[in-house]
Parts: sequence; C-alpha cells; structure tokens
Amino acid sequence: MSTMPQISTTLAYVSAAGNDYMYYLAKHSITLNILFFIPKVVDQISKNLLRIQELGVKKIVVGDLPPLDCIPLITNSSSFTQCNAIIDIFVLFHNVLLTNSVTKLNKEQRDQVLILDLHNSFKSVIKNSSNYNIQNPLTPCCVGVSGEYNCGSVVDNGEKKYKVCDEPKSAFYWDVVHPTQAGWKAVFNELQRNSALQVFYETNQHTSY
Repeated sequence: MSTMPQISTTLAYVSAAGNDYMYYLAKHSITLNILFFIPKVVDQISKNLLRIQELGVKKIVVGDLPPLDCIPLITNSSSFTQCNAIIDIFVLFHNVLLTNSVTKLNKEQRDQVLILDLHNSFKSVIKNSSNYNIQNPLTPCCVGVSGEYNCGSVVDNGEKKYKVCDEPKSAFYWDVVHPTQAGWKAVFNELQRNSALQVFYETNQHTSY
C-alpha cells in the first residue's frame, strides 16, 4: 500500500522551540556571537522545511520561537521578576529571519508553509496571567532543593532533591524551561482568541492536490 496519499494529506508541524539556543548559551553565555549563530539555525530550519515538502507533505506549519527571555532559566537572574531584554532581541531576530526565510520559500514552492505565532501568545499570557488564574508567571513550579539539583533529581538512596509548588494549576512554567499543563492551555486559548490557530485550517485553502 502506497503511503504517498497519506503523506500528501498530512499536516506537519515543525517545532524549533529553542534547544539549539539553550545549548549554545550553556556553552558560550550571552555574547554578540550568537548573532552569527542564529542565521545558521534558521537556515537549517528552512532546509528542513524544504526537505519535508520534497517528501510529499503539502501542509506544513512551523512555530516561531517563544519568548526564551522569559523562561525561569533566564529570569532566575532577576529573582523571577522580569524577562531578559537582551535575550528578547535575539529571539525577535530569529523570528524575523524565520519569517523572511518562509516568505522566500513560499515564493519558490507551490505549497505554502505557514507560521504559528507562539511568541506573541506566550507574551500575552505572561502579561495578562491573572486572566488565566496564573500567579507569578516567570517562577517555576518545580525546582531543585539547591543549585546542584534540578526538578526531578533523585539521589542514589531514592531521596527526592526537588520540590513542587502547592498549586501547579496556578503556575505557567513547570520547571526552568517547560510550561505546565495550565500554561499550555492558556497559550492554546490565547492562540484561539487571536485566531492564530487558523493557520492549521488555512493549509486546506493554500494546498493544491
């Protein structure tokens, strides 16, 4: 049985949520050299999108970069009180390059790639967290008991070396990077409110069979 008909009607969601940058920052800290690294990441994303199209997938949505400047791993330096303005510049630079790259790809290819606006949805939830019953949106719910431990750390004798907040449903971030279930639900609702999820339906209009 051929898989091509299935591939041609499949919707592919491509996520580049920031692992490349987290790894880079862990190795190099925050320097202007990242401005030379970002285009390489976006270029590889573009190549991956083209490769997926060449496989026969006609419906592709790629997420832009969420606000890494607001993750607890970064906001820890301000006692979880504010996002990092420098990281924000890098994130916006990535998203501008991604938009330009996708625009160029769409001009060259028959089928269109669409961008899911995660960045503004995350920012909106963080800014208006009380609308979603979220408290202290920049503070993680699950953390290590000390700097040498992380969320989920367990030592050899089975002792847990992490602690979890009393109200996970009121937290936006679960650990220093990942949102909670409540956080993702708020982002989803924000995407719906701003019709951002329409991109998943628009693929039907832009796709030729």
